[in-house]
Order: sequence, then structure tokens, then C-alpha cells
Amino acid sequence: MLGKSTVTVHADRGIHPSHAVAPPIYQTAAFSAEDAAGFAAGAVEPRGRDFYTRFGNPNHAQVAAVVAALEGTEAAMVTASGMAALTTAVLALVSAGDHVIGQRSTYGGTASVLLNLLPRLGVSTTLVDQRDPEALEKALTARTRLILLETPSNPLLHITDLRAVAEVARAHDVLTLADNTFATPLNQRPADLGVDVVWHSATKYLNGHSDVSAGVLAGPADLLNRIWDTSLLTGATLGPIDAWLLLRGIRTLPLRVPRHNANGLALAEALSRHPAVRHVHYPGLAAHPQHQLAADQMDGFGGVLGIEFADGYESADAFLGHLRHPRRSASLGGVESLAVHPASMWAGMLSAEQLTEAVPPGLVRLAAGTEDTDDLVADALAAADSVRATAS
Repeated sequence: MLGKSTVTVHADRGIHPSHAVAPPIYQTAAFSAEDAAGFAAGAVEPRGRDFYTRFGNPNHAQVAAVVAALEGTEAAMVTASGMAALTTAVLALVSAGDHVIGQRSTYGGTASVLLNLLPRLGVSTTLVDQRDPEALEKALTARTRLILLETPSNPLLHITDLRAVAEVARAHDVLTLADNTFATPLNQRPADLGVDVVWHSATKYLNGHSDVSAGVLAGPADLLNRIWDTSLLTGATLGPIDAWLLLRGIRTLPLRVPRHNANGLALAEALSRHPAVRHVHYPGLAAHPQHQLAADQMDGFGGVLGIEFADGYESADAFLGHLRHPRRSASLGGVESLAVHPASMWAGMLSAEQLTEAVPPGLVRLAAGTEDTDDLVADALAAADSVRATAS
């Protein structure tokens, strides 16, 4: 079995091979066919590569080959964003009258799909505490068709027992769709634990350089073919240049993730001891209530941590304002550290009531980049010191 670094460099080599060491960019909207039979075949080939770029493109196929190899799935496909991956998959897999189960702790966009979009389309939804696998099982109905999972969750870093949920879902003929953005396939492979389809906001760690908006889905070919059919209608197509940039970013994923892991853990340990901090949410901490579960299903704990301040929004905002290296930004997963106040960022996705239930007002999400660990820790502690001095 090849190592992860070898896979990221060579898994796509057989797709439109050429003598170019770096893959060419296939910047074209359409491809020609030699005859009627070839044209007709290209028009119906799922996740194709040389008919029409909305149907697929060689750059798409190259990214998909690497992601499928990393996630250990039969196939993969790309979309224009992480939310395009999620919404396209959900629209493909459920219909009016169906029921979907989601998590209470989840990304604001996912929560908005569950709470706002799907009910408008006649799909009922239930949100449960993912820390309790029995709660997921109790929420099942005869109309349940899909369970949306995210672990570690954004931004509270709750852990979902993927194996336990997948077993329950399979027993009831229910599909599972897991967001693996925070973990990456270097730290966690949901398909190995029984999850049906995995998705990423590839904008984040897979790309790793904050210069692409993209999404990916990985899973069995038959399910991805159903999702691809819907993607032709939604038209959330990833541009060839963006696909090429995403592939270039993925090449260094095995080099970047260990540094993200190390920086995330170092920041979590240092800030958890600071008197200005009420609580640090990070599954790599031994004090995290689900630390053992995380250790059992993950190979690393990632670079994202939630820092909760006792004095609420004012302290959270002050901490963000005093950071020198992490910049205030809505994204994560790049080589640069970024930090954000989730309650402010998600105000446009959720109602005031939904927001209050989803995110503590004093929470900061800090995504550690690949900078030197000592520099990041010193900076974060100095910012926390400033918060404490202001509060006193």
C-alpha cells in the first residue's frame, strides 16, 4: 500500500497523461468528438472528462483521482465550493416527504440547509446531540433517508462516533454523509468507518493556500453518479484553473497537516491554562470529554480550536484584535493562521434564536497555520494577557 505523500503526487498520473511533469490546465468549455458514437457516449458518461466542462474536465478528474485515493473510496467528484458539494448531494439523495437527521453542533451553512432550506422543499429535519449515538438512533423515522455528520464539528470540536452511527444507519437503510473538512483524510477516513459519502470544503486544507473556492465528494461510484446527475442541473462547476490549483495544493497536504496538528495542540495546551480563558475546545486535549473517541478514529487532531472567553463577546473581540500573526478571516486550513468570531460570521446564515443555540457569544475559532509553533503560542498568550489586563 502506497504512502499518503506518494498517493498525492502520483494517483492521477494515468489521467490524460503527457510528458509534462506539471499537469496542463485544460482551459476549455467544450471538447470535440471524432464521430457520433463518441459524442453520444460522452454526453452520458458520469463524471466525464472530455465532453463539456460542466459534465467534467481532465483537471476535475485528476483532483478526483487523488481525493478518492486519499479517502479510500471508489470515486470522487469536484464542485465549485464546499456548500455546492453539500447542497448538490442532499438534493440528489432526498425528496419531498423525506426526513434528514443532522447535528446540533455543525457548520452554520450546514445548519441553515437543515433548518431553513430543506423544510421549504418539504423535507423534515431533526437536529440531535451528536455526542450521543443513541439520540441519532431515536431520531430515525420510517421516512429518514439521510444523516448529515461532521466531526470534529465546527466550531465546538464535538466528536461523532462515525462507526456507531454508520452501523445504525446501515441497519435502517439510511445513507450517511460526513463533512471531513476539519480532519482531512490524513487525520481521518470516514469511509473506513462505514460512512457512505464524504465531503470537504476543499477551499480549506485540501487546497491549503487560501486561493481557491472548491468542494469535493468521495464515495461509491453509484452514489456519486446520482449526485453528478443533479450537479448537471445545479451547474456549480469548478473552473479548470481552480481545479488545477486545488490539485497543486493537495500535493503538499501530507507535509502540511502534521504542522497544523502540532500547532493546534500546542495552542490548545497553552491557552487552556490561561486565566482569561474559560474553556478550550480541542479533541487533542486529554481533558476533552471525547478525547478517547477522537484518538480511536483519528490519526491527528487538526489545527482548529475553539477558545471560549468568560466575559463573552467583548473579550473574544479583544483577543482577535490583539493577535499579531493570525488574521481575522472567515476561512481556515491555509498555511497562514486565521481567527474569527463565529457568532458574528454566522449571523447571516441563521436566525438570532438559531445562532444563540449554536454558538457561544464568547467563542473564538482559531485555525493554526504552518508558522513556527513558538511564535504562534507566544502571540496567542500575549493576546490573552491583554484580554485579562483589560478585564481587570
